[in-house]
Amino acid sequence: MDSGRRSFFLRSAGVAVAVGSSAALAQQAVAQPSQAAAQAAQPDNPPAYVFFNANETAFVEAAVDRLIPADAEGPGALAAWVPHFIDLQLGGAWGAGERLYRSGPWQGGTPTQGYQLPFTPAELFRTALAALREETASRPFHQLSASAQDQFLRDLQTSDRSLGGVPAKVFFESLWALTLEGFFADPVYGGNHGMVGWKLIGFPGAYANYYHQVDQHGLAFNAAPVSLADNGHGGLQLHPDIPAHGGALPQQGGR
Repeated sequence: MDSGRRSFFLRSAGVAVAVGSSAALAQQAVAQPSQAAAQAAQPDNPPAYVFFNANETAFVEAAVDRLIPADAEGPGALAAWVPHFIDLQLGGAWGAGERLYRSGPWQGGTPTQGYQLPFTPAELFRTALAALREETASRPFHQLSASAQDQFLRDLQTSDRSLGGVPAKVFFESLWALTLEGFFADPVYGGNHGMVGWKLIGFPGAYANYYHQVDQHGLAFNAAPVSLADNGHGGLQLHPDIPAHGGALPQQGGR
Protein backbone atom coordinates (compact mmCIF):
# COMPACT_ATOMS: atom_id res chain seq x y z
CA MET A 1 0.00 0.00 0.00
CA ASP A 2 1.15 3.54 -0.68
CA SER A 3 1.71 6.48 1.67
CA GLY A 4 -2.05 6.81 2.09
CA ARG A 5 -2.13 3.65 4.21
CA ARG A 6 -2.66 5.49 7.50
CA SER A 7 -5.40 7.75 6.09
CA PHE A 8 -7.09 4.77 4.47
CA PHE A 9 -7.19 2.85 7.73
CA LEU A 10 -8.44 5.86 9.64
CA ARG A 11 -11.48 5.86 7.36
CA SER A 12 -11.85 2.09 7.32
CA ALA A 13 -11.60 1.67 11.06
CA GLY A 14 -14.26 4.29 11.69
CA VAL A 15 -12.44 5.63 14.73
CA ALA A 16 -11.41 9.08 13.52
CA VAL A 17 -14.12 10.76 15.59
CA ALA A 18 -13.13 8.86 18.72
CA VAL A 19 -9.50 9.78 18.22
CA GLY A 20 -10.34 13.44 17.68
CA SER A 21 -12.52 13.65 20.77
CA SER A 22 -9.69 12.60 23.06
CA ALA A 23 -6.70 14.08 21.27
CA ALA A 24 -6.73 17.42 23.12
CA LEU A 25 -7.25 16.10 26.64
CA ALA A 26 -3.72 15.91 28.02
CA GLN A 27 -0.04 15.64 27.22
CA GLN A 28 1.02 13.66 30.24
CA ALA A 29 1.37 9.95 29.51
CA VAL A 30 -0.47 7.72 31.97
CA ALA A 31 1.51 4.79 33.34
CA GLN A 32 -0.16 1.45 32.61
CA PRO A 33 1.60 -1.24 34.64
CA SER A 34 -1.22 -3.73 33.97
CA GLN A 35 -0.80 -3.21 30.22
CA ALA A 36 2.96 -3.77 30.42
CA ALA A 37 2.42 -6.93 32.45
CA ALA A 38 -0.20 -8.21 30.01
CA GLN A 39 2.06 -7.60 27.01
CA ALA A 40 4.99 -9.27 28.74
CA ALA A 41 2.80 -12.33 29.32
CA GLN A 42 1.66 -12.58 25.70
CA PRO A 43 3.29 -15.39 23.71
CA ASP A 44 5.28 -14.62 20.58
CA ASN A 45 3.02 -16.87 18.52
CA PRO A 46 -0.79 -16.94 18.48
CA PRO A 47 -2.64 -19.86 20.10
CA ALA A 48 -3.63 -22.90 18.08
CA TYR A 49 -6.57 -22.55 15.71
CA VAL A 50 -9.92 -23.80 16.99
CA PHE A 51 -11.90 -23.65 13.72
CA PHE A 52 -9.65 -23.55 10.65
CA ASN A 53 -8.06 -26.74 9.41
CA ALA A 54 -4.59 -26.74 7.83
CA ASN A 55 -5.81 -26.10 4.27
CA GLU A 56 -8.11 -23.27 5.33
CA THR A 57 -5.35 -21.76 7.44
CA ALA A 58 -2.97 -21.60 4.48
CA PHE A 59 -5.47 -19.65 2.36
CA VAL A 60 -6.65 -17.28 5.10
CA GLU A 61 -3.15 -16.43 6.31
CA ALA A 62 -1.96 -15.71 2.76
CA ALA A 63 -5.09 -13.70 1.90
CA VAL A 64 -5.09 -11.40 4.93
CA ASP A 65 -1.36 -10.85 4.45
CA ARG A 66 -2.16 -9.37 1.03
CA LEU A 67 -5.18 -7.41 2.29
CA ILE A 68 -3.15 -5.70 5.04
CA PRO A 69 0.55 -6.27 4.31
CA ALA A 70 3.36 -5.07 6.50
CA ASP A 71 5.21 -2.02 5.21
CA ALA A 72 7.41 0.84 6.39
CA GLU A 73 4.56 2.32 8.44
CA GLY A 74 3.97 -0.76 10.54
CA PRO A 75 3.12 -4.45 10.87
CA GLY A 76 0.43 -6.12 8.82
CA ALA A 77 -2.42 -8.54 9.43
CA LEU A 78 -0.25 -11.53 10.30
CA ALA A 79 1.66 -9.71 13.04
CA ALA A 80 -1.67 -8.47 14.39
CA TRP A 81 -2.95 -12.07 14.65
CA VAL A 82 -5.85 -11.33 12.31
CA PRO A 83 -6.22 -14.99 11.22
CA HIS A 84 -6.46 -15.98 14.89
CA PHE A 85 -9.17 -13.35 15.44
CA ILE A 86 -11.19 -14.65 12.46
CA ASP A 87 -10.73 -18.23 13.68
CA LEU A 88 -12.10 -17.38 17.14
CA GLN A 89 -15.11 -15.56 15.72
CA LEU A 90 -16.01 -18.43 13.40
CA GLY A 91 -15.41 -20.99 16.14
CA GLY A 92 -17.78 -19.33 18.60
CA ALA A 93 -21.44 -18.41 18.90
CA TRP A 94 -21.24 -15.69 16.24
CA GLY A 95 -19.82 -18.16 13.74
CA ALA A 96 -22.63 -20.58 14.57
CA GLY A 97 -25.20 -17.91 13.68
CA GLU A 98 -26.47 -17.58 17.24
CA ARG A 99 -28.55 -14.50 16.35
CA LEU A 100 -29.29 -15.23 12.70
CA TYR A 101 -32.72 -16.04 11.35
CA ARG A 102 -32.42 -19.61 10.04
CA SER A 103 -35.95 -20.69 9.03
CA GLY A 104 -36.12 -19.50 5.41
CA PRO A 105 -37.46 -19.29 2.80
CA TRP A 106 -34.15 -18.60 1.11
CA GLN A 107 -34.63 -16.42 -1.94
CA GLY A 108 -32.41 -14.00 -3.79
CA GLY A 109 -32.74 -10.56 -2.26
CA THR A 110 -32.08 -7.05 -3.45
CA PRO A 111 -28.92 -5.11 -2.52
CA THR A 112 -30.93 -3.12 0.04
CA GLN A 113 -32.08 -6.23 1.88
CA GLY A 114 -28.69 -7.23 3.22
CA TYR A 115 -27.54 -10.78 3.83
CA GLN A 116 -29.96 -13.33 2.36
CA LEU A 117 -28.01 -16.61 2.38
CA PRO A 118 -28.87 -19.67 4.47
CA PHE A 119 -25.28 -20.07 5.71
CA THR A 120 -24.04 -19.20 9.16
CA PRO A 121 -20.73 -17.29 9.06
CA ALA A 122 -18.88 -20.52 9.84
CA GLU A 123 -20.73 -22.42 7.12
CA LEU A 124 -20.11 -19.60 4.64
CA PHE A 125 -16.36 -19.71 5.21
CA ARG A 126 -16.12 -23.50 5.30
CA THR A 127 -18.14 -23.85 2.10
CA ALA A 128 -16.34 -21.11 0.17
CA LEU A 129 -12.89 -22.22 1.29
CA ALA A 130 -13.62 -25.80 0.23
CA ALA A 131 -14.66 -24.57 -3.22
CA LEU A 132 -11.57 -22.38 -3.50
CA ARG A 133 -9.40 -25.33 -2.56
CA GLU A 134 -10.83 -27.24 -5.52
CA GLU A 135 -10.35 -24.25 -7.83
CA THR A 136 -6.69 -23.94 -6.88
CA ALA A 137 -5.89 -27.66 -6.60
CA SER A 138 -3.13 -27.48 -9.20
CA ARG A 139 -1.45 -24.53 -7.49
CA PRO A 140 -2.70 -23.44 -4.07
CA PHE A 141 -3.33 -19.77 -3.41
CA HIS A 142 -0.60 -19.48 -0.80
CA GLN A 143 1.98 -20.66 -3.37
CA LEU A 144 1.15 -17.92 -5.89
CA SER A 145 3.27 -14.80 -6.27
CA ALA A 146 2.12 -11.66 -4.45
CA SER A 147 0.89 -10.07 -7.68
CA ALA A 148 -1.02 -13.23 -8.63
CA GLN A 149 -2.59 -13.37 -5.19
CA ASP A 150 -3.67 -9.73 -5.52
CA GLN A 151 -5.31 -10.45 -8.86
CA PHE A 152 -7.03 -13.53 -7.46
CA LEU A 153 -8.49 -11.45 -4.61
CA ARG A 154 -9.61 -8.73 -7.04
CA ASP A 155 -11.43 -11.38 -9.04
CA LEU A 156 -13.15 -12.65 -5.90
CA GLN A 157 -14.18 -9.10 -5.03
CA THR A 158 -16.05 -8.59 -8.30
CA SER A 159 -17.15 -12.10 -9.26
CA ASP A 160 -20.67 -13.51 -8.97
CA ARG A 161 -19.48 -17.09 -9.47
CA SER A 162 -20.66 -19.65 -6.96
CA LEU A 163 -18.30 -21.08 -4.37
CA GLY A 164 -20.43 -24.04 -3.35
CA GLY A 165 -23.47 -21.77 -3.17
CA VAL A 166 -21.66 -18.74 -1.76
CA PRO A 167 -21.25 -15.85 -4.23
CA ALA A 168 -17.53 -15.13 -4.53
CA LYS A 169 -17.90 -11.43 -3.81
CA VAL A 170 -19.96 -12.14 -0.68
CA PHE A 171 -17.14 -14.32 0.60
CA PHE A 172 -14.60 -11.61 -0.21
CA GLU A 173 -16.70 -8.95 1.55
CA SER A 174 -16.93 -11.18 4.63
CA LEU A 175 -13.20 -11.87 4.62
CA TRP A 176 -12.34 -8.19 4.21
CA ALA A 177 -14.74 -7.11 6.98
CA LEU A 178 -13.30 -9.65 9.44
CA THR A 179 -9.75 -8.69 8.45
CA LEU A 180 -10.43 -5.06 9.31
CA GLU A 181 -12.12 -6.03 12.56
CA GLY A 182 -9.22 -8.28 13.51
CA PHE A 183 -6.74 -5.50 12.84
CA PHE A 184 -8.62 -2.82 14.81
CA ALA A 185 -10.77 -4.60 17.41
CA ASP A 186 -9.77 -4.63 21.05
CA PRO A 187 -7.01 -7.23 21.59
CA VAL A 188 -9.23 -9.01 24.10
CA TYR A 189 -11.01 -10.57 21.10
CA GLY A 190 -7.86 -12.23 19.81
CA GLY A 191 -6.59 -9.82 17.12
CA ASN A 192 -4.81 -6.46 17.04
CA HIS A 193 -1.89 -8.17 18.78
CA GLY A 194 0.33 -5.63 20.53
CA MET A 195 -2.32 -3.03 19.57
CA VAL A 196 -0.49 -2.53 16.27
CA GLY A 197 -3.69 -1.37 14.54
CA TRP A 198 -4.39 1.25 17.19
CA LYS A 199 -0.79 2.45 17.21
CA LEU A 200 -0.89 2.85 13.43
CA ILE A 201 -3.82 5.28 13.55
CA GLY A 202 -3.18 6.84 16.98
CA PHE A 203 -6.26 5.41 18.71
CA PRO A 204 -5.96 5.45 22.53
CA GLY A 205 -8.12 2.41 23.16
CA ALA A 206 -10.48 1.70 26.03
CA TYR A 207 -9.60 4.21 28.71
CA ALA A 208 -12.22 3.96 31.45
CA ASN A 209 -11.91 7.61 32.44
CA TYR A 210 -9.79 10.70 32.06
CA TYR A 211 -10.10 11.91 35.64
CA HIS A 212 -6.48 13.06 35.88
CA GLN A 213 -6.62 14.91 32.55
CA VAL A 214 -9.99 16.69 32.55
CA ASP A 215 -8.52 19.98 33.81
CA GLN A 216 -5.66 20.01 31.29
CA HIS A 217 -6.77 21.68 28.08
CA GLY A 218 -5.14 22.17 24.68
CA LEU A 219 -2.57 19.43 25.18
CA ALA A 220 -2.05 16.34 23.08
CA PHE A 221 -3.06 12.99 24.57
CA ASN A 222 -0.08 10.70 24.05
CA ALA A 223 -0.56 7.87 26.54
CA ALA A 224 -0.10 4.30 25.39
CA PRO A 225 -3.26 2.57 24.09
CA VAL A 226 -5.22 0.51 26.59
CA SER A 227 -7.23 -2.68 26.03
CA LEU A 228 -10.47 -3.70 27.72
CA ALA A 229 -8.45 -6.45 29.39
CA ASP A 230 -6.11 -3.86 30.91
CA ASN A 231 -9.05 -2.34 32.74
CA GLY A 232 -10.38 -5.69 33.86
CA HIS A 233 -13.66 -5.32 31.97
CA GLY A 234 -13.08 -7.61 28.99
CA GLY A 235 -13.08 -11.31 28.32
CA LEU A 236 -13.52 -13.56 25.32
CA GLN A 237 -16.55 -15.79 25.74
CA LEU A 238 -16.46 -19.04 23.77
CA HIS A 239 -19.50 -21.30 23.55
CA PRO A 240 -18.30 -24.88 22.95
CA ASP A 241 -21.87 -26.15 23.31
CA ILE A 242 -22.83 -24.33 20.09
CA PRO A 243 -21.21 -26.12 17.12
CA ALA A 244 -19.53 -23.67 14.77
CA HIS A 245 -20.51 -25.70 11.71
CA GLY A 246 -24.16 -25.93 12.77
CA GLY A 247 -24.02 -29.70 12.56
CA ALA A 248 -24.55 -29.51 8.80
CA LEU A 249 -21.05 -29.36 7.37
CA PRO A 250 -18.24 -31.76 8.29
CA GLN A 251 -14.72 -30.60 9.00
CA GLN A 252 -12.52 -30.59 5.89
CA GLY A 253 -9.16 -32.25 6.35
CA GLY A 254 -6.93 -32.37 9.40
CA ARG A 255 -5.98 -29.61 11.74
